[in-house]
Amino acid sequence: MNWSRLGIAAAFGFFSVAGLSSPTFSDDGSARIFKAKCAVCHGAGGKGDSPAGKSMGVADFSKVAASKSDAELKVVIEKGKNKMPAYGKSLKPAEIDGLIAYIKSLK
Repeated sequence: MNWSRLGIAAAFGFFSVAGLSSPTFSDDGSARIFKAKCAVCHGAGGKGDSPAGKSMGVADFSKVAASKSDAELKVVIEKGKNKMPAYGKSLKPAEIDGLIAYIKSLK
């Protein structure tokens, strides 16, 4: 085996192992978190159309998420806003990142 092939094989092995060891959350995991923590107020589709959401005037993610950066959404999720509770202590950073991606996928 020549050096370039050995280098490619080593790099492939490293990135394969690194990918397996880092926590990732599938869309199913993010959807589960959204359903458990967000849907009561924001509605199943994120439109803010649940009874609780309507009474509090919560955000419609299809409009708000598109205009906010990931960092801005992360602050709101971690620290809360208005009547929305903070989830910074109950969700891991990777879960929050997955939740942001899920919210931004809602149309």
